[in-house]
Amino acid sequence: MNCSKTIAKLKKLCGYFTLFEWVLWLASISSILISFLLSGDFYPLTLIASLLGVTALVFIAKGNVIGQAILIVFSLIYGVISIRSRYYGEMITYVFMSAPAAIAACVSWLKNPSKKGKNEVKIAAMTKKKCIGLTVCTLLVTVLFYFILAYFNTANLLLSTVSVSTSFFAAGLVFFRHPAYALAYAANDVVLIGLWVAASLLSLSYLPMVVCFVAFLCNDLYGFYNWMRMKKRQQEE
Repeated sequence: MNCSKTIAKLKKLCGYFTLFEWVLWLASISSILISFLLSGDFYPLTLIASLLGVTALVFIAKGNVIGQAILIVFSLIYGVISIRSRYYGEMITYVFMSAPAAIAACVSWLKNPSKKGKNEVKIAAMTKKKCIGLTVCTLLVTVLFYFILAYFNTANLLLSTVSVSTSFFAAGLVFFRHPAYALAYAANDVVLIGLWVAASLLSLSYLPMVVCFVAFLCNDLYGFYNWMRMKKRQQEE
């Protein structure tokens, strides 16, 4: 009986994701595992964080709150990795901003399903007031963190500051349930690829983080595409 239930759940999970989503996830996982093996200088947390991150994005691209829950764990582990590289901006951003933002997003998404009993967030419009407020807050956070990161002698100060800025803006859009969150995170991914390429030049143990954020970029671009589809479908329904 239990075996039948397990098989039924597995079939339901397999059917939940499209073929493209399975291919995207498996390609992301495979590339991260290969980069981890090729790096030679093993640091297990980079592998764990990378695998959790790409898995979270697959669920977030579906508007599923499970993705936000996984993102909380990713943020905490990523913070530890960032300290090791003296990327204090990344540590502060993910531990004290991204993780709390993901918690807030969990609450917001659970309160706003597309339909009662359905595990898909209801996509919302971005009002002028929200846009102006988020932009002003992002500018203030950017200026504040530039001086904070400079005080702590943060490595790659300019890129680290831009990373804080793009992360904050993206986290705000996630909370507001707007598809543009994925484009903001895609911009952040580009910045983070640059940061971890620099770190990898010093230690190949960070190579999986480079591959991780390349995979993040692909997943975020797909996330934007899928959220626009979801938005159209929800409006029609």
